[in-house]
Amino acid sequence: MDDDPARSRQQPAGPPRPGPRRLVIARPFGVPVDVTPAWFLVAGLITVGFAATVERTVPGLGPWRYAVSLTFALLFYVSVLLHELSHTVVALRAGLTVRRISLHLLGGESEFERPAESPGREAGIAVAGPLVSLLVAGLAFLVRELLDPGTVGRLVAGALAVTNLAVGAFNLLPGLPLDGGRVVSAAVWRATGRRHTGTVVAGWLGRIVAVVVLGVPFLVAPLLDREATLVDVVWGGLLGAFIWAGAGLAIVQGGVQQRLPAVSARSLTRRAIPVTVDVPLGEALRRAEAAGARGLVVVDSGGTPVGLVAEEAVRSVPVERRPWVSVGDLSRRLEPALTLQAELDGEQLVEAITASPATEYLVVEANGDVYGMLATADVERALTRT
Repeated sequence: MDDDPARSRQQPAGPPRPGPRRLVIARPFGVPVDVTPAWFLVAGLITVGFAATVERTVPGLGPWRYAVSLTFALLFYVSVLLHELSHTVVALRAGLTVRRISLHLLGGESEFERPAESPGREAGIAVAGPLVSLLVAGLAFLVRELLDPGTVGRLVAGALAVTNLAVGAFNLLPGLPLDGGRVVSAAVWRATGRRHTGTVVAGWLGRIVAVVVLGVPFLVAPLLDREATLVDVVWGGLLGAFIWAGAGLAIVQGGVQQRLPAVSARSLTRRAIPVTVDVPLGEALRRAEAAGARGLVVVDSGGTPVGLVAEEAVRSVPVERRPWVSVGDLSRRLEPALTLQAELDGEQLVEAITASPATEYLVVEANGDVYGMLATADVERALTRT
């Protein structure tokens, strides 16, 4: 689990957010593999950029140099996919659910439904990717040595060896969100017994790595007896920025992990009152205020909960119109997934909310009695409170 150019991450808990349009190209092991529009842009840039190297190494190909360059670009992304598939295979064997594999601007990423349950599994999933990249680099180097100098095959094999060596080595750097950072996080977790400590330590190391990556173009160029080019600086800036952002997110997630065990449905549930569908909103709010409640549960004539009134829906109704709008007009039908047990806490509570995203949930006791309403916003505040 790493950052670019072959990056994997664990998707944080919470309602899914809309992202860029994606094209699903395969489903190995039942896991969708998709590409974003930016992937086509980078593949095109690699094709154009590598064509000059093809022309210098194997002159006389003419326009076919672009076909050779495109072949290299596609094979490189196949190797990135192998990197991500190695994460996926190990994660699946560990009993985790893999949401998807994405190929994008700076490589790839694997998204997991939840984190590994032990430091050993965390480290095993993380290290699988770089090891496969290094293995591909070694195989490509062997193929290169078997081919004649000045041939297209030798050039492509050599380029794949160099790029996969770079991917494997880069992702082993000891800072989140890189694979090496996951290994460091797992090691600290094992040593301290606290997952959040490992995440925070590896996150701060990731920020150090980000600063180093930003400076690499200026440090390496003199060693190669040349000046840093604009392309060097741009790529170094992109990689450094992504690592810095990922490291910052890891530090925040470490804080969330620390607070997660203390978060419970019972402690965060708001008191709610039952109202029938025909009760005017103004009257329902008056009753709630008198009872010291902050939630409205819509019930049928027999007192059975059938809907929930979202706080945002109440706010959207002007005060002067509330006596003329019934709570039934604002309620959301109470589906089974919107009912939570009062005893849920920690990771189980977050998983229940993530599985069925909504703004409010009905909280009930073990015997089915209504305990109150839980707002997702209250859970989020509890997890991010500093």
